[in-house]
Amino acid sequence: MLQNSGQGNATFHHRNAALLSVAEVEAPEVLTSKDLDKRLADALKRLKLPTGLLQRVAGVKSRRNWRSDGDVRTATVDAARKAMDAAGITAQDVSMMVNTSVTREHLEPSVAVGIHHELGLPSSAMNFDITNACLGFVNAITLASSMIDAGQAKYVLIVNGEDARKVQDATVERINSLEKMVSRDDFMMEFASLTLGCGAAAAVVGPADLHPEGHRIVGGVTRAATQHHELCVGDHRGMYTDARGLLDGGLQLVMDAWEDAKAHFSWENMDSYVTHQVSQLHTSSIIKAARLDKKRVPVTYPELGNVGPASLPITLAREAANLARGARVLCMGVGSGLNTAMVELEW
Repeated sequence: MLQNSGQGNATFHHRNAALLSVAEVEAPEVLTSKDLDKRLADALKRLKLPTGLLQRVAGVKSRRNWRSDGDVRTATVDAARKAMDAAGITAQDVSMMVNTSVTREHLEPSVAVGIHHELGLPSSAMNFDITNACLGFVNAITLASSMIDAGQAKYVLIVNGEDARKVQDATVERINSLEKMVSRDDFMMEFASLTLGCGAAAAVVGPADLHPEGHRIVGGVTRAATQHHELCVGDHRGMYTDARGLLDGGLQLVMDAWEDAKAHFSWENMDSYVTHQVSQLHTSSIIKAARLDKKRVPVTYPELGNVGPASLPITLAREAANLARGARVLCMGVGSGLNTAMVELEW
């Protein structure tokens, strides 16, 4: 049920949707921030910048990479199979599959069609991409829940696979270029690209009345601040970010959504706040502004970096072992553009 459309938040209350599983596949290769510093040594010296900025400013010590180009597709399919197995369903049970990846090798067809084929999903299973920067996975949870509530879907499979290697390599090459990287400001515009990592995740959403063991999707909010759509723009060649503008605009958007949500939800004392993993600065800013208990905010960015839309489900998959039955969980995401979404789960 949608409420409060117009100015402010869009608010959703779900009646019969549950998260049945969430799974991740970790990329095998570790790329440390110290390794990146070595690759950028000459440029850092020329720009008179210190080493260790990725650790000190972003809190990112390492990120993971795939070994070859096809690995991201294989890992996404593997994550999907893990999620279906954990949910106790088969490919033939899936009525809708949504891919939420930023990573794509071509404009068409959708990334979803290849995954649909490899999983052997039935011809009746709707399949398509949702691309909304780092917010896609959370958007897909809301869409899946709404479809189940409406009786239009029974089991929805959500998948995501990210490969940041091309962006990493292009960014390092550009920073090392005397012609293209001439100032510290140029470097800082590219800084966010160096925090990106690879990974894959998947989840299954199904009817709560048939799965009392599932985790109820209570509802949530979304909110847009698209006046900031030029603050972070990326493609295979790199990601160009106004870091200060993105932090300020994103934090304002999250807090506006947080305050308006109080009319419908009570989120001040959740058992866990699972956020999109941007950096140390972004996470600490949200914790301070919303007065959250730092101990209830799990982080994966120090070891994995920013894995785009996969960051939040990967963090949730790792946090699951710490969640007791009945725990209240708030998933909080922000995507370039800017958009934010928050979804409450009853574990």
